[in-house]
Amino acid sequence: MKAIITVVGGDKVGIIAKISAFLAAHSINIDDITQTILSGNFVMMMMVDLSSADISIDQARTELTAECQELGVEVNVMNERVFSQMHRI
Repeated sequence: MKAIITVVGGDKVGIIAKISAFLAAHSINIDDITQTILSGNFVMMMMVDLSSADISIDQARTELTAECQELGVEVNVMNERVFSQMHRI
């Protein structure tokens, strides 16, 4: 299963490292990633593959939310199909 992860918040050292380490620890592969800084705000979007993951998307969402609170950024993990339907024209 594919998922979209979005991360938004104040820019600081270690955001990408912490999130990518979490994903690697749970065998979640990053298929695509884009990130930028907009007026001092960190903005990242990732397409990830959970087909080999050792946790469910719900567990990933819960655990990543807790990890990201420590960083002071907001994270959202959404099934790619749901994301695509929400953003369909």
